[in-house]
Amino acid sequence: MKHLSYKGYLGTIEPDLDSGTLFGKLAFIRDLVTYEATDIKELIREFQVSVDGYLEDCAELGKMPDTPCKGSFNVRVGHDLHMAASVAASRENISLNDLARRALSEYIAHHVEH
Repeated sequence: MKHLSYKGYLGTIEPDLDSGTLFGKLAFIRDLVTYEATDIKELIREFQVSVDGYLEDCAELGKMPDTPCKGSFNVRVGHDLHMAASVAASRENISLNDLARRALSEYIAHHVEH
């Protein structure tokens, strides 16, 4: 799926087949911010207006806006994989975080279209 991008935020693009419109929401944040339009150019504008409005609302409320993908996440991998990864990282004299970062980077490089 392609995403819209503006000021560090990503937005989804979804069709509503019943109404013939497009809609979306900010992705990878906990707050719900949506937008809709009748064509892609308008959807891009509405996405940007929604991001700006979200940031303005947060400032007015004295609230820190959610930011997508802060750089850390928890992964449950099970005991055996956790142990094997810890041993592998130790053998390489790197942290488990570095091992996971390398593994994710390698996967992205070989499996995700850029």
